[in-house]
Amino acid sequence: MESLTRALVAGWLPERPEDGHKGTFGRVLIAGGSVGYTGAPVLAARSAVRGGAGLVFLGVPRSVWPVAAVKCDEAMPFPLPEDEGGRLAAAALEPLAERLAGCDAGLVGPGLGQSEALDGLVAGLLTRAECPMVADADGLNALARHMDILRRVNVPLILTPHDGEFRRLSGHWPGADRAQEAAAFAQAHRCVLVLKGHRTVIAGPEGQLFRNTTGNQGMAKGGSGDALAGLILSLLGQGMEPVQAAAAAVWIHGRAGDRAAEARSFRGMTPSDLVETLPEVWREDFHC
Repeated sequence: MESLTRALVAGWLPERPEDGHKGTFGRVLIAGGSVGYTGAPVLAARSAVRGGAGLVFLGVPRSVWPVAAVKCDEAMPFPLPEDEGGRLAAAALEPLAERLAGCDAGLVGPGLGQSEALDGLVAGLLTRAECPMVADADGLNALARHMDILRRVNVPLILTPHDGEFRRLSGHWPGADRAQEAAAFAQAHRCVLVLKGHRTVIAGPEGQLFRNTTGNQGMAKGGSGDALAGLILSLLGQGMEPVQAAAAAVWIHGRAGDRAAEARSFRGMTPSDLVETLPEVWREDFHC
């Protein structure tokens, strides 16, 4: 297992050509949000923008759309059919799939909520996707109820569980050797697994294994995982290999969290502070 370092991450990051345009730096799509959970998809979208993505689309339930539209200046939220609970309805699958067809990477799950229709929506998006995908939060909960979906996904897939979500996916809590647990899961299910927690572990389907070296307890707040998912999505959409995109995003996310804690304190920092600190990481740590 290799420890992540600034130098290692720097060697993976793609170049940003001087003559690049919006399309050069990736079109990405986020599907999520529900009444009562408007912050999660917005944080993911903001993080994707700060991560350098050229175009960030955000599909949310119709009643959530005005809130997301007010909160997002650079990302582009659009309204979708919803059910009586303010969650995405089954009818949202087709417009999402059409938008995803023109994108370089997709993310499903932040603030999504749970229902049988959403299980079908997650399955439909993942199995119809022609670009790399990230499943987070309620996207993972949908997979946990239908693990057969993983056998039908034909594109690179990154899963981002914390320990509780890993238990739902695997049927057991991670043991003392979290790295071995992550590696076994990633190889068995042919995916990239980001097992979040203190010293997050990133495992790939070919036996790649990394341990993170950044981050702090101030990041243990709702929304930090959404910011990480958006950053992974951003790097994935910019053309990075899935394992490298996941590992680099974890290190950069933790580095931004460390900088935010220095400025705001462990208790006082927020996931929004972390996202707004990403430009400092790009400038100071990577000179870009």
